[in-house]
Amino acid sequence: MPRSLQTVWSWALLLRLLALLRPPGLGEACSCAPSHPQQHVCHSALVIRAKISSEKVIPASADPADTQKMIRYEIKQIKMFKGFEKVKDIQYIYTPFDSSLCGVKLEANSQKQYLLTGQVLSDGKVFIHLCNYIEPWENLSFLQKESLNHHYHLNCGCQVTTCYTVPCTISAPNECLWTDWLLERKLYGYQARHYVCMKHVDGTCSWYQGRLPLRKEFLDIIQP
Repeated sequence: MPRSLQTVWSWALLLRLLALLRPPGLGEACSCAPSHPQQHVCHSALVIRAKISSEKVIPASADPADTQKMIRYEIKQIKMFKGFEKVKDIQYIYTPFDSSLCGVKLEANSQKQYLLTGQVLSDGKVFIHLCNYIEPWENLSFLQKESLNHHYHLNCGCQVTTCYTVPCTISAPNECLWTDWLLERKLYGYQARHYVCMKHVDGTCSWYQGRLPLRKEFLDIIQP
């Protein structure tokens, strides 16, 4: 298949999948399943720290019949935490122009830095949307910044389960209950900012609070 046609199908498929995220009857809404920052890092193909240099609205594909638009952000990559095997230095990232398709609005030409998680398409382009974890770097806690290098990656075998109402329980020994929504009525509360779901030597997982020293069973996992 010609590369240009592959690109058309890559964008078309992604936009179709994002359209399915919209709840029935809400044509102007973007809906995403909740996910802990640790899960975002584990499930994303790419995790970087970057500044936005400029933005430009472009066609979503080379197909003249395709009326969808994309925003192309030119970025200055500061650090890559994940994705080394897929891309090296990233110049552009792409997102839907339409907010109902979960397009992301970022500040260009400013000093603001972002943590960006996203996908790498078959043509090598980096794609982001509102269902990814995208945060101003200054809003991240010390533990979150440190965990991007170590704890998140090393504990992808753990599963974080969102607790909406009581009672809520774990169904497997490698699960941690995420209670920010239940206790604070917001997703990225104290637990998301200051805890990592960490794996023990026996395969079970539990929350580790960053300001406390690691217990020996945790050290056995992360240190050779």
